[in-house]
Amino acid sequence: MTQSRVGEHLRLSFAKVAEYQRRGAVHFHAIIRVDGPERPEMPSPAWATAEVLEGAVHAAVRAVEVSMSYVPGIGERVFRWGTQLDVHPIRRALDDGPITDQAVAAYVAKYVSKSVGDVGGADRPIASYEEIDLLPVSPHTRALMGTCWRLGRLGELDGLSLRAWAHALGYRGHVLTKSRRYSTTYAALRFQRVAHRQQAIGDGSPEPSDTGTDRSWRYVGSGHTSAEALVASGVAEDFSVLAELRRGFAASPGSPYA
Repeated sequence: MTQSRVGEHLRLSFAKVAEYQRRGAVHFHAIIRVDGPERPEMPSPAWATAEVLEGAVHAAVRAVEVSMSYVPGIGERVFRWGTQLDVHPIRRALDDGPITDQAVAAYVAKYVSKSVGDVGGADRPIASYEEIDLLPVSPHTRALMGTCWRLGRLGELDGLSLRAWAHALGYRGHVLTKSRRYSTTYAALRFQRVAHRQQAIGDGSPEPSDTGTDRSWRYVGSGHTSAEALVASGVAEDFSVLAELRRGFAASPGSPYA
């Protein structure tokens, strides 16, 4: 069977979770499902077994590679999947009965929640190299962010947007992605929320928009107090000194502050 005709017999769907390891590497956990060719509730062909799907995953991992253009000082690299590949069916804990939605959701939630906070990266983009030194992160994470920032100055790597994503250690993907037909969609979730709110007000009609608000305003002052003005002045002076130091470092050959 040719690849172009596979769609006549089955449809592949997936959900993928990105899990940050403590060392900063990103592991991917993917749930791959085989359905009938038209609708998810249609059974897959009898020959599309878990063993066949496992073989296809191994073959894809061996075949996929991405080439990076030549960069002075780094050379030309080819990126492939590593040897840490584990493919197995998701089964129920007590028996080998049919897999349930709850079991799949538990599998995904395990790695989404495990990844949160393990690396300790920043939750917002970084504006300058020196800002990395001020972040409350581990030395290893700080080193990875600094590497992203330094590589981001190379014109050959502009397409990777490494400086814009240095806070995420260079990874630009979302923690959870899925194919369009896997599970539900955001549009369906929004529809269900609207229906729930309409039902909550009793008669199923749209929620009234003429909301009344009681409010009272009074003037309490403007600007800083004397103490706040002193603190603001000190902060401004610190930023001025920091900017001057940065200009000095930027003038040095090979400085990452450029």
